[in-house]
This record gives sequence, C-alpha cells and structure tokens, in this order.
Amino acid sequence: MAGRLSSLLDPSRIRLQVQSNKRTVALNEVARLLDGHPEVTNFQGFYNELLARERLDTTCLGNEIALPHARTEHVRKIVMAVGRSDTGVLFENSNQTVKLIFVLGTPKSNPTDYLQVVSSLCKIFKDPANRDALMTASTPEQFIEVITAAEEKLLHPA
Repeated sequence: MAGRLSSLLDPSRIRLQVQSNKRTVALNEVARLLDGHPEVTNFQGFYNELLARERLDTTCLGNEIALPHARTEHVRKIVMAVGRSDTGVLFENSNQTVKLIFVLGTPKSNPTDYLQVVSSLCKIFKDPANRDALMTASTPEQFIEVITAAEEKLLHPA
C-alpha cells in the first residue's frame, strides 16, 4: 500500500466542524481541503469527477459514514481529506445522515492502493469504539491518533 492510512492524514486536511448540512456544500467544504495538495494536479478536475461519481451511486457506508471518492488523472498519489459534522449531513441519494466524510482521490492507474485504504477504513469503522473515538476527538491531531491506534491493532492484533 502507499504507506499506512495514517500517512495520508494531515491535520490541515481534517475539519472537525463541517458547517453545512447540505451534501454538495459539505462535500465542497471537505474536498476543498485538498486544494493545493502537492499530489493534486488539477483540483477543479478532481472535484468535478468526485461530484460525477457521487451522482452515480451513494458513497454512504452506513454507521453515519460516507466515502466520496474519485479515480482520476488529476491526482498523482492517493489523497484524503476528512470532515466531521456533529449535526449530520443528509445524503439524499441514500436517505442517510452522515457525520464522518472521508474524501478520497486516487490515480486511475493504481486501484490497488485505493482498495487497500477503503478496506482498512471499513475494518476500523466496524468497531463502535473507533467510531465513537473519531466522533469525540477534540483536535485533528487526536483524530489522527485514533486512526493510527486502530490501524496498529489491525496490523498487529493482540
């Protein structure tokens, strides 16, 4: 994999108070955190593909989590931004309220890294304690610590 999940996370790309409760506005708010990322070659192109993918089918995983993503030529390596909403964002296409939004961009040429990232995230989300810890993390750094600890348990089960 392109390194570990935790290596994709940067405090500046985690927003713990997403302002909007409207899906497209909230998606823009979270995706915009990737604008200027060194691995994103064309933010608007990436964002347009993200929205196009979102219109195709829901990206909700259940448990108030969504994984909007795009496989695109506009990123050189896999990138991730995270948004959290205490009140929730309605994803009308699945009629689900989402509180954690993980926006992913992945190069078209490398679907394997994307699948590994999604697999790791899903395993972490399966544990209610991890979901609770992500919802209560008070800083982006603490949010990353939760992901890192959960990832460590997956890699080295006791």
